[in-house]
Amino acid sequence: MSASTKLSTSTKALCFLAIADKPKNSAEIAEHIGVNASKLRMLLSKLNKAGIVKSDSGIFGGFSLNKNPDDVDLQEIYCAIEDRKAFYLNVQTAKSQKHSLPENVNSFFLDLFSDIQIDIESKMSKINLSSIINKIK
Repeated sequence: MSASTKLSTSTKALCFLAIADKPKNSAEIAEHIGVNASKLRMLLSKLNKAGIVKSDSGIFGGFSLNKNPDDVDLQEIYCAIEDRKAFYLNVQTAKSQKHSLPENVNSFFLDLFSDIQIDIESKMSKINLSSIINKIK
């Protein structure tokens, strides 16, 4: 599952939990948002570990939002479900001389992606679940 799909799926699940009147199990959430339940469980587990959702067991158990929707932003969600930056570049060091064309191009893209990453993180930290819920209603 791509990073953008994981973020979209996680956000859909969290929006659903934010408006739910009681905890929901992964099958209920998956059915409501139209995703595979086993892939969703993997994401919910990461969100639980990050403290964004909580999981209660038992007959009335399930997942629920552990924070106020105003306090959960896209950057926090992304960091909970991903182990690397949005614009990650895996570059191979050129085997030729130090300032070769491949090395210079790699350096260009590393700098570019670093700038883009800062912009993305800044924008995502300003978008919370409440604002998303308000836009989709």
